[in-house]
Formats: sequence, structure tokens, C-alpha cells
Amino acid sequence: MTVISMTGFAESSGAHGTVRWRWEAKSVNGRGLDLRLRTPPGFDGIEPAARVLAGERFKRGSLQATLRVDPAALAAAIKIAREVQQETGLPPPHIDGLLALKGVIVQDEALPLDAVARAERDAAILESFANALDSLVKARVNEGQKLATVLLGQIADVERLTKEAAAHAATQPAALREKLTAQLNELLAPGAVSSERLEQEIAMLAARADVREELDRLLAHVEEARVLLKSGEPVGRKLDFLAQEFNREANTLCSKSSDASLTRVGLALKAAIDQFREQSQNVE
Repeated sequence: MTVISMTGFAESSGAHGTVRWRWEAKSVNGRGLDLRLRTPPGFDGIEPAARVLAGERFKRGSLQATLRVDPAALAAAIKIAREVQQETGLPPPHIDGLLALKGVIVQDEALPLDAVARAERDAAILESFANALDSLVKARVNEGQKLATVLLGQIADVERLTKEAAAHAATQPAALREKLTAQLNELLAPGAVSSERLEQEIAMLAARADVREELDRLLAHVEEARVLLKSGEPVGRKLDFLAQEFNREANTLCSKSSDASLTRVGLALKAAIDQFREQSQNVE
């Protein structure tokens, strides 16, 4: 069983020439696939290819990927400053002075790259981005395994409550007979209504209170949910739709109930379905 969550976090790092970088990628729930890419100035050219890489790996989720560039020039400047301070005894330079050196922060503007060098650098950055996305896939799969256990438990609760509702529903005709007879005896003299007429009224009430179709559909939805979770495909949208169908049947069951115990089970069923729907919205 492979259920993939839309929640996860991953990172990767890389280097090319004098530039080092780190990717941070995280994802949360989303109705579709939405990638928000944050890059420093001069790295905008990687965005189209980055979106292709994300689209190859994910179907749904709100993704945020951040590229943090750390040019090696800064480390070199700090090293040189320390050596000069040790040799001369002068006070160490302030960090803002080091950051103002050419090539330390805005490397591309101070040290422009030709087209070939830029393409090589961007290719290395994109390779690192692909590694971050692959790690994010694994994180979402691991989270999905935990999610599958929760969902299966909630489906089992829905099935249990549905069967419990069926047991209570089976007693409704007798309860209706007793209730209607008592009401008529209070309003009319005993025997004022013929037994045939009484049976007709009871049959009409029982037909309106019959919840067998709702219970059958609930059990069918339970089996469908289990099939979806075992399919290994992105089924988040289908699970969300199925949760709506669950809720529709539970609402009808409660509206038809004429027995307090059946109503209590119906409300518990609605609560279990709400929990299932909330968790299913985490599935890709």
C-alpha cells in the first residue's frame, strides 16, 4: 500500500566554482500543484526547468523551494582578514565591510559569467534541486505511510458504526408500532382504529424511516475507500469526493431516524466521517 502525503520537507546542497548553495524544499496541502520558487538575483533563469522537475515528481501540493547562495568569496575574505589582523595587530574588520567586497554577495553583478559558465552553473544548481525534490518525495511517502494507518483506522470506525446503525435500524418498525399505538390510544378510544388501518399507517411510517439503502451505500463506500488506499495512485481528490458521499448518507440516515439510539450512532458516524475527510485532504 502506497499512500503519499502532501506534507514534507527536504534539503540539498551543492557547489560550482566559487559558489556554494543550499536548497530547502517543503510542501503542504494544495488543491493542485503550485510551486513557489525563491532565488537570489541573477538566478531567475532556472525557474522554467525547476517547474518541469517538480511537475515530473508531484501531482498535488503547495510547494515552496528556496535557493540560498553562499559564495566561497565570503569565506576567503574572512580568512584573509584574520591573517591580516594576526600579522598587523589591527582590529578585525566589521562584517558589513566584508559583505561590501566585490563578489561576496552579488557575485553575478561583480563577476559576470559568460553564457557557457552560467549554463554550467545553472545545470549544477538544477541537479541539486532535483536531489532535493527526490528527498521530498521520500519524505512525503514516509508521511503517507503514517497517514494510511490513520485513514484505515477511521474507515474501520465508519464500518463499525454503520453496522451498529443497522442493528438499531432493525428495531425501528417495532418501535414505530409501539409509539403510534400509544399515541392513538391517548387521542382515541382503544379499538377506534381498525388493526388494518393501523398496519397501513405503520407500514407508511416504516417506509419513510427505512435506512437500508443508506447503510448499504455506506458499506459500499467503505470498500471503495480501502480499494483506493491500496491502489498506489494519487487518490486524494477521489478520497475527498468519497468523504462527501459518506457524509451525504450519514445526514440522510440521521434525518430518517425515529429512534434516539439510532440518532446517537448517526451523529457518531458523522464525527468519524469528518475526521476521515480532514485526513484525506492530506493525501496527494
